[in-house]
Amino acid sequence: MLEMTEAVASAAHSVFGDRLPLAQRYVEHLATSGIERGLIGPREVPRLWDRHVLNCAVVVELIEIDATVADVGSGAGLPGLCLALARPDLSITLIEPLERRVTWLSEVVADLGLSDQVTLFRMRAEQAVDEVNCSVVTARAVSALDKLAGLTIPLLHGNGQFLAVKGRSAAEEITKAAKAVRKLGGTRTDVLVAGSSVLEEPTTVVRILVGSAHR
Repeated sequence: MLEMTEAVASAAHSVFGDRLPLAQRYVEHLATSGIERGLIGPREVPRLWDRHVLNCAVVVELIEIDATVADVGSGAGLPGLCLALARPDLSITLIEPLERRVTWLSEVVADLGLSDQVTLFRMRAEQAVDEVNCSVVTARAVSALDKLAGLTIPLLHGNGQFLAVKGRSAAEEITKAAKAVRKLGGTRTDVLVAGSSVLEEPTTVVRILVGSAHR
C-alpha cells in the first residue's frame, strides 16, 4: 500500500470517508496494473494521491445530490472513478474510446464493487450523445477548452453543467473558447476552486452552465 503523508491521509479520509479502503485499492491498481498497461506514467506514483486522485475527487463539491454524471475521456478513471468513490449517490458513466483502457476500467470497477454505480461506454464523446442522459459532464486533461466544449456540452442535451479540471491556463482558455461555448448553448462560464478546505493545492475547475442550470 502506498504511504501517505499526514496531510494527504487527513484529506483522503475527509473526502472518501468510509470508502477510503476502496480508494486505497484503486490507487494500488493505478500504481501496479495501471502502469504496466500504460494508463499512467511510473513517475506519477509518488503523487498519485495528491496530484491525481484527490485532485479529481474534490470536484464532487460542485456536483448536486443524486446527479447523473458522464466523464469524457476517462482514461485511468480520472476523474470519473474518483467521483464515484467519493460520492455513492452519484450515477457515473465513463466514456472512453480506447479498448485497452476500457478493459482495465472494467476490471477495476468490478474489483471495487462499483458495477451498480458505474457504467462504461467504449466510444467517443460525439458517439455517446444518443446514449447518455446526464446533468453533469466532467473531463480532465483531454484537450483545450474550445475543442473540449464541442465534445462535452452536447451530452447535456441543453441543460446541465460541464466541469473541466484545468490548470493555470484556465482563464486564458475561457477567453479563447467563449465564442464556441455560446454557440453550444453555454449561458455562463466561471473558474472555480474545489478542495480548498482539504488540499494544500486546491483544484481549478472551469464550470460551464448550459440552459437553465445554475448554482
